[in-house]
Amino acid sequence: MSIIWPESHLPVTVKELEYIRSRVDFGFVQMLKKLKLPSDLRPLLNDLYLPLSAWLAGQCRTDHPQLVGINGSQGSGKSTLCHLLKYLLEAGFGLKSCVLSIDDLYLTHAERQKLAEDIHPLLATRGVPGTHDVCLGRQVFDRLANAAENSMTPIPRFNKASDDRSPETDWDRFCGRPDLILFEGWCVGARPQPPQALEQPVNQLEEQEDPSGLWRSYVNQQLAGSYQDIFGPIDLLLMLKVPGWQQVYQWRSKQEQQLIASNPIGTRTMDDQELLRFIMHYERLTRHQLLEMPGRADLVMQLDTTQRIDSLKLR
Repeated sequence: MSIIWPESHLPVTVKELEYIRSRVDFGFVQMLKKLKLPSDLRPLLNDLYLPLSAWLAGQCRTDHPQLVGINGSQGSGKSTLCHLLKYLLEAGFGLKSCVLSIDDLYLTHAERQKLAEDIHPLLATRGVPGTHDVCLGRQVFDRLANAAENSMTPIPRFNKASDDRSPETDWDRFCGRPDLILFEGWCVGARPQPPQALEQPVNQLEEQEDPSGLWRSYVNQQLAGSYQDIFGPIDLLLMLKVPGWQQVYQWRSKQEQQLIASNPIGTRTMDDQELLRFIMHYERLTRHQLLEMPGRADLVMQLDTTQRIDSLKLR
């Protein structure tokens, strides 16, 4: 299916867009190769990625970086989208963009162990609201927003292979103030559930390991509270919408294999049962987002079962 971006949501003319495409086409193909993506994604440069970049560029402000939230479940392609947008925004529109994943804001392994001891054992597992350092995220946003031309802002990084935050010496550094911050994550922009929705468990993990509902209530409280410090300021919310929860395990399993391939020595990986239990931590909020977020997101990109974007809806 061909995705056609509506001209009414373009801040440039079709002719101007064609000129920009001629300048970025070669680099886009090189980006596909670098990210090990199929070459048949090239037509999406015209139909999706370049118009989306133009739309984002047209909404930038001069007084502060545009904070773009990119939501999508595991395996939906959030990181890939951010890499492509960053290239196109810079090469095509001369805009500086900084990418931050909510995964890089996870609490350290020791901090999560402390939460597990003090509140609930399930909080030892990274992923749900309550297992991120929200203050660190807010600090990063504030430093980027107030950066001088040559300021160097440390961008946190988390090592999933070791399940711990990388030492600060290994963090990236962003120079200057970005025009856009691309903030991606599986629960970015999420809203809490109503209390009555927490009463019944949604899977075996909740039924057997959270029968009282303490863990899921704590997660919901965190989402309603401190997480709004980093979700509230989002200027534009984009959603990569998966076909359904049943796709998540399949795609997350694919990610696990990629992790093994990229970190073959000393990599801690999960077998099928461990992976199934792991993604159950994400199921409740993922299902909730699939129901309520499409009605308020600024852009919904619908994925098919092959992880391709096959339609879009602009609000």
